[in-house]
Amino acid sequence: MSDSCENRYGEDFIPGTTKIFVSPDNSSIDTSNTSRPLKKNSKGIILLPQPCDSPNDPLNWSYFRKGWHFIFLCFITALTAAISNDAGAAQDSLNETYGISYDAMNTGAGVLFLFIGWSCIVFAPASSLYGRRITYILCVLSGCLGSVWFAVSRKTADTIWSQAFVGISEACAEAQVQQSLSDIFFQHQLGSALTLYIMATSVGSFLGPLIAHIISEDQSFRWVGWWGAIICGATLILVIFTCEETVFDRSKYSVVYDGSQAINDTPEIEESKEEKNEPEVVKTTESFSFPQDNELQPSAESEKPWSYFQRMALITPASYLEGYGFKQYIRRFFLYFKVFTLPAVWLSGILWGLQDAYMTFFLTTQDTYFSEEPWNYSGKGVAIMNVATLIGAVIGCFVSGILSDKHVLWMAKRNSGILEPEYRLWLLFITLIISPLGLIMFGVGAARNWPWQAIYVGLGFIGFGWGSIGDTAMSYLMDSYPEIVIQGMVCVSIINNTLACIFTFVCSLWLDSAGTESTYIVLAVISFVSIAMIIPTLYWGKTWRKRTKDLYLLIVELSSSS
Repeated sequence: MSDSCENRYGEDFIPGTTKIFVSPDNSSIDTSNTSRPLKKNSKGIILLPQPCDSPNDPLNWSYFRKGWHFIFLCFITALTAAISNDAGAAQDSLNETYGISYDAMNTGAGVLFLFIGWSCIVFAPASSLYGRRITYILCVLSGCLGSVWFAVSRKTADTIWSQAFVGISEACAEAQVQQSLSDIFFQHQLGSALTLYIMATSVGSFLGPLIAHIISEDQSFRWVGWWGAIICGATLILVIFTCEETVFDRSKYSVVYDGSQAINDTPEIEESKEEKNEPEVVKTTESFSFPQDNELQPSAESEKPWSYFQRMALITPASYLEGYGFKQYIRRFFLYFKVFTLPAVWLSGILWGLQDAYMTFFLTTQDTYFSEEPWNYSGKGVAIMNVATLIGAVIGCFVSGILSDKHVLWMAKRNSGILEPEYRLWLLFITLIISPLGLIMFGVGAARNWPWQAIYVGLGFIGFGWGSIGDTAMSYLMDSYPEIVIQGMVCVSIINNTLACIFTFVCSLWLDSAGTESTYIVLAVISFVSIAMIIPTLYWGKTWRKRTKDLYLLIVELSSSS
């Protein structure tokens, strides 16, 4: 097991409850203490996870290396989201030229969602056994192949099964990217990092259709696929030559501190080393359980930086890999189904999944209403409406990402430096009002021909819900179960995309049978009730996490050693 802290098995341990602040009083330093010092930043925030002294620890990367890796991952996220949403730009041409029905292309969208979610569970065990890079390479390659297939589509099967490959490509953005972000950023930085991640998803999801419509009108529908293939091909080259591996076994170098050890202790702070541009460190009187084979522990200080070819290796085997790892892969694959029993997974999956469902509805309504009287929008004009949604998503990301980070730290300070994951949920009370209101303003406004200003504001409110809920759902889950990020995100992706698939198939039938106005009123009620699930979570969330402690520790144990 990667975490060697005995305190994890104590009665007081609760997954996600962490001591993230230390006392600013350094007047009583225990100089006789021989415990390993804890690193913190200049604001007294304990760095979680604790970086070791190795130059190869991704937490110690320079700003440039972290920045490039982060920007590149966001680009992959936006790209895979864009090619997953560009097929609609070609549907009129495919229908007119080859007689491919709209129902068939709707089926393709359902296949897309299924392959996004379920291919995550195929790639995730591989990323922990063989490294992150191989999964990014395979996913981007799949996006390239799917785009080529779509570009040469001539029959119904082409439009459906090309989307399966495109769906596989987005799998890396659904779970792998979040894992990579937790590899290179500290816990208190993840909310802000996820803000840009969700913004990248929003850019791809909302601007992707607009760009595809422009390409389809100016160059023909086939170039929607060809441009996707060209950009994916160029991205694949960049992944192979510039995307570094972020897997790093920190437990080989030092004890792992996760914040749970200091819940009942008052840490003492060493003097700052700012003049040396080094992170401040704290010392605690807490006793740690160090690895038994201390004589075998590598010296982090004397370790040389990995070479370029080591950092760009196609496969980086885990230290616990047995042979080719086939049996370990199978065990891990089935282990993921245990994660479905964690309440935080279902809260995050349902909240995030419904956002994709609402997207299916408002995109369908845009195509149905705004291409006819009294609007008479062209395909490009309909796609431009998504700019309003994107603006709302950016604002929502800012509120539930950057502001949430500050809000969470403020609440932790008021709680003796102890952070509870449920602090992430408080800002969703804003979304509890804005998101349902946006669905009503857009849906009812479209049905009753309200002024365009009301309809566009409604789209902005829907986008706000998309951004704020996506950011909060992921942050809450990552804070609640920090050592099983990829396992949790895989399950969220399966829930998310399965919901989206179901709503994709029922969307047109529901709108036709119940009418646009009634449908959106029901969606607004669903939105309100689902977001209101944060209320019982705020009350019982910590209790639920405590009751799932044994399962969490079992999953961590099996994930890091089997």
